[in-house]
Amino acid sequence: MALNIHRSALPITLAALAVCSQSAMAQAFDWKKHQGTTLTFLANNNPVANALLKQKADFEKQTGMTLKVDAYQEQQMRQRLVTVMNSRSDEIDLFMSLPSREGMQFAKAGWYADLTDYVKTASSKDYDFADISPGLVKDASYNGRVMGVPLNIEGPVLYYRKDLFQKCGVALPASLPELEGVAAKLKVCDANVTPFVSRGLKPALPFSYSVFLHNMGGDYMKGGKSQLCSKEGQASLGLYAKLLKDYGPPGVVNYSFYQISGLYREGKAAMAFESSNELSSVMQGDARLKDTSIAVLPAGPGGSRPTVIGWTMSVSAHSKKKEAAWYFVQWATSKAVQEKLALDGVAPPRAAVANGPDYKRWIDEQPVRREWANAVTELGKTGISEVGYPITANPASREFVGQAVDEVILGQKTVAEACADADKQLDALIAKE
Repeated sequence: MALNIHRSALPITLAALAVCSQSAMAQAFDWKKHQGTTLTFLANNNPVANALLKQKADFEKQTGMTLKVDAYQEQQMRQRLVTVMNSRSDEIDLFMSLPSREGMQFAKAGWYADLTDYVKTASSKDYDFADISPGLVKDASYNGRVMGVPLNIEGPVLYYRKDLFQKCGVALPASLPELEGVAAKLKVCDANVTPFVSRGLKPALPFSYSVFLHNMGGDYMKGGKSQLCSKEGQASLGLYAKLLKDYGPPGVVNYSFYQISGLYREGKAAMAFESSNELSSVMQGDARLKDTSIAVLPAGPGGSRPTVIGWTMSVSAHSKKKEAAWYFVQWATSKAVQEKLALDGVAPPRAAVANGPDYKRWIDEQPVRREWANAVTELGKTGISEVGYPITANPASREFVGQAVDEVILGQKTVAEACADADKQLDALIAKE
């Protein structure tokens, strides 16, 4: 389930969905068909879900259904999901999923309900499935079958304080290796502000580290072997760890997007390399509205190869209310709801929304929104979804990558020692595929 958002070759089954869904439009569709049903949604407490759940009352009014929400932080959400799925319980009907992380694993385990036929025969006449990014749809599909529908498009971007850059006489470099020099000057210029922050929490870290690896010219695997100890792998691991160790905040090995957004929003960080999804969190309270610029990470020896992913809405294979749950999926991913999410800083996977007048008007209201939108567009054009190893055990592979970086940050191992130990464990993991 790998994503390349700008490729156009799709399996025939996916391409045919647009045609088949046209016939469904001619059929009568009743949003009240499942009135009185209660659906349980396992949500990740992130900006996408938070924006979506602001519209919860509209869904309940439109369908006559009740939506029960169980919301957790990301790691706890997945732990809860694993418990429910392993017990084959029907207590969860809907859940958020990140195909680039767990897509292959969940599909092989049989946890996703197949939505292909619902797209064809149980869609409202104005749903227009074909309008959703083909690359993201492919990422959310397995063997040509739709296992989830994209909610957003995102990737790591660099939020930086243009006022501090001007004060300290620095500029965003054109080359990634030069980023350390900028951080060093910022540290000397203003000791009260953290020069650079990004993810240090072990399972979350590969989301941002992967851009360093790819921009430095590296890849996770080659010839069926782990490549963290390649020349490019060591260079990227060393640079990322050094930026966080020497220029990051205390306790950075415990940082994910919650802590990073808060630190930057409070004016305590000059640069934050974090998800484009965090725009609304970073701008909350408007303190950073006038002094922030946003860009993709500078290119490295390997060029600019940013990470691009998207959350999907999926239905549990064990749900006894699959069609009713599909109604929620299509409502959440409809043009009308996506337009509302877009105005809350959730980059839309629908072309009609991304090119729509309301979204463009919203972007033009603030220069920082225009920079954010340009960065997201760049992610869509040049991004890849390889976060961790392209294997079924992708989540486990991320742990080993995060462990290697954290060992260097904490001074427990040299780069060479950390990558060698990680490669050994990762090769064993790859061999099990």
